[in-house]
Order: sequence, then structure tokens, then C-alpha cells
Amino acid sequence: MEEWFTTLTVFEKVYWIVAVIGSIFLLFLVFTTLLGGDVEDAGDVDADIDADTGIGFQFLSFKNLVGFFTIFGWSGIACLDNGLATGITIVISVICGLLMMLAMASLFYYLGKMQSSGTLQLKNAVDQIGEVYLTIGAKRSRIGKVSVNVQGTLRELQALTDEDHDLVQGNVVKVKDVTDTGILIVNLLNQ
Repeated sequence: MEEWFTTLTVFEKVYWIVAVIGSIFLLFLVFTTLLGGDVEDAGDVDADIDADTGIGFQFLSFKNLVGFFTIFGWSGIACLDNGLATGITIVISVICGLLMMLAMASLFYYLGKMQSSGTLQLKNAVDQIGEVYLTIGAKRSRIGKVSVNVQGTLRELQALTDEDHDLVQGNVVKVKDVTDTGILIVNLLNQ
């Protein structure tokens, strides 16, 4: 192995070193991902600076750089083995590496879009129809509960009413508003 490596040109040695190191990192990332490990602490720079709520298209990330160097190295070796000139080898390996980065960034972007946060947004309950589950006191005198469909799931949520009389179990109500503390304000459906 050592004899083989010493016979290589400096240019070939660089491509082999980049390819082998990139492949080791890529195998580590794949292995930890399959085991469910989180490699975010292993130097990932995917953090969103603006702290937006969704995953953005991140072309420059640790994972994408690993993919770039792996494909850059192996495509460069393939070009050199086929007798291509140094300049053409560099151009082809850089293009292949950038295409790999683009493919990985697109993959992670679209996979992130498929993911739901699962966070209940109570504002989505406004204008929904529900049913009183536990008696709600008139004029916001006592918190009760309503069963209402929010974000595709039937939920039992705390509720108040501005009605002049108590709302009892079985009354059909419509969500009018949500308080700052997350309590629904409901009215009888007829109003």
C-alpha cells in the first residue's frame, strides 16, 4: 500500500486523501443517522440565523461539505484513471461536488418541508364548531371544556363564554376567539 501511494503524483495523492477522508466522514454520518443519532453537535453549521420557523434551503452545511469532498475526490480519481488532463479533472470534480451539494441540500430541504411541527396552534380553533363537554359558566364565571376539531384532531380544550346563561353538556358552540392564556371563547352556534 505504501509503495502504491509513493508512486502517485502529488495531484493524485491530494484526490485520494480527499476521497478517503470524505468517505470516512460520510460513512460516519450515514451510520449515526441510521442508528438515530444526532450528529448536529459534531460540527454542523446548519443553524438558522434568523430563527425562522421552518428549515431553509441550506446549501452550505457540514453534511453538504462532506458530500462535496467525497464526490469531488472520487470523481477526480475517476477522471485521472481515465487519463483526463489536470484542468479538465479539476473542473469535472468541482462540478460533480457542487451537484452533490445541490442534491443533498434539496433532499434535506424537501424532507424538512414534509415534517410537521406537531405544535397545537389554538388560533386554528377560531370559527370551528364544537360541543360542550363540561359546563361553561355564564359571563365567564367558570371555565368549562369543549370538544372541538383543531388541526385535524378532536381535542378537549378549556373554554369560557359571554352568554347570559351556562352552556351545558351537549350544547353546540362555535369558537369566537382565544385568550392570551389559551382559553377558547365560545358562543352557542345559533348566534
